[in-house]
Amino acid sequence: MTPGQSMTSGSEPEDDVRASLHQATADILTRSRATPPTAPDQRSGAVDLEAVTDPVTGRQSTGGKSGASCWDSALRLLGVRARSASEMRNRLLRKDFDPDEVDDVMRRLHDLDLLDDSAFADEWVRSRHTHSAKGRGALRRELRDKGVATETVERSLEQIDDEAERDRAAELLDRKLGRGDRAQVPDDPRERDKQLRRLVAMLVRRGYAPSLAMELVRDRLSHPAHD
Repeated sequence: MTPGQSMTSGSEPEDDVRASLHQATADILTRSRATPPTAPDQRSGAVDLEAVTDPVTGRQSTGGKSGASCWDSALRLLGVRARSASEMRNRLLRKDFDPDEVDDVMRRLHDLDLLDDSAFADEWVRSRHTHSAKGRGALRRELRDKGVATETVERSLEQIDDEAERDRAAELLDRKLGRGDRAQVPDDPRERDKQLRRLVAMLVRRGYAPSLAMELVRDRLSHPAHD
């Protein structure tokens, strides 16, 4: 197939790309938490780029060899972890690719469902809230920093209800403070007040509302949890 030749939605090259990459991007955030092996072709979330074919040019990706095209570079970025559309565009532009070429690659990635800010935000929220104990405030900042639209961010955050937010904050507090007989609660009121401020600040930095942080810490210091 020659460059620029039109493709139908059911064409074989597009199916090959979907088979190679779509599943890799669906749960990439969970996989990226694993410690990456040393070998480049075994790193977490990596895609076998040698097997990926450009749906327009019909040629295989160079897999990071010298002179990689804009398309190759986009696949390599997706092989590391999922990206928001804004992230992908900015990364490609920083590699000095022509803006028109970047726009073309972005359209093709969207057409192949390899870029989807809604799915990206949903998975980011689930993974970061579950595995990193990030509160809604921190998740909101992270997604906005990645260029995800405010409406999309807020819709993704709806999957975390107040009870789930409270539970994650309490678990984080327990890990920091200890439980039962292991709880490190000072007897001196002044030291306890210092500890209260430190713990509240820690929860707020993790993205939890100050009012929730204060409520949980005060209750925890007054009534140490039991195993």
